[in-house]
Amino acid sequence: MPYFEGSDGTNLFYTDWGQGRPVVFVSGAWLSSSSWEFQMLPLSEAGLRCVAFDKRGHGRSDWVGHGFDYDTLADDLAALLEHLDLREVTLVAHSMGGGEVIRYLSRHGYDRVSRVVLMSVTAPLMAWAPDNPEGIGQNIFDAVLAERSRDRPRWMAQNAQAFFATHLGNKISTELVEWTVQRCLDCSAKAAVEVVKTGFSTDLREEAVALQVPALIIHGDADASAPIDLCGRRLAKLVPDNIYKEYPGAGHGVFITHADELNQDLLDFVGGTSS
Repeated sequence: MPYFEGSDGTNLFYTDWGQGRPVVFVSGAWLSSSSWEFQMLPLSEAGLRCVAFDKRGHGRSDWVGHGFDYDTLADDLAALLEHLDLREVTLVAHSMGGGEVIRYLSRHGYDRVSRVVLMSVTAPLMAWAPDNPEGIGQNIFDAVLAERSRDRPRWMAQNAQAFFATHLGNKISTELVEWTVQRCLDCSAKAAVEVVKTGFSTDLREEAVALQVPALIIHGDADASAPIDLCGRRLAKLVPDNIYKEYPGAGHGVFITHADELNQDLLDFVGGTSS
């Protein structure tokens, strides 16, 4: 099984398919590398090298109880790029994975990265603050966290409809919903709590303004997990060099419900087979 050592020696699992320009997929909270199969398979067949990894505490990586802050997670991403000696990388992030990518660039620089895709990300800041009055209050976040922690399987199953925005006509099989819920449960209880705390509370506004590579920002206008007015649209106003796309009627799980549209946008942005 392919593993690399994270920044503190934690064993982290990764998947590496195809040849060509490297695209590294960074998952959001709870999800692992397996959630990217609807991107990695077609994009690797289109001439790209597709790499994804399991965040610490997730999937097949070590279920350690520490290191869920963005600095450590960004250092884990850096360790992967160094392990495979990847250059001219496109980083594709979903949800809180966007914070890992933004922190990686501010912390490790641009030597290995040529462009980024920020999809349904929770950046730039979810939490309420005096200068972020549209943010979500700590009391609301704490209440949802407590409810989810009491019965994770039930909470995940009950919130699957909102995740995929099926009430707006997005079609997805019962089996695929159940598969995705299981992917979300395939992380430790500790990781499930700590990563969402990081994604909720970290202020990435200054780092977003300082990004120095082209960015593709994609967000569904029915995203219940990362509301578009708080996240996607605000991020697009901050990042200097970006292409911004909204998917009408899309929820947080655009990588599944809108896979065909997303994959074409990724190919247009990254390019296919290298010459």
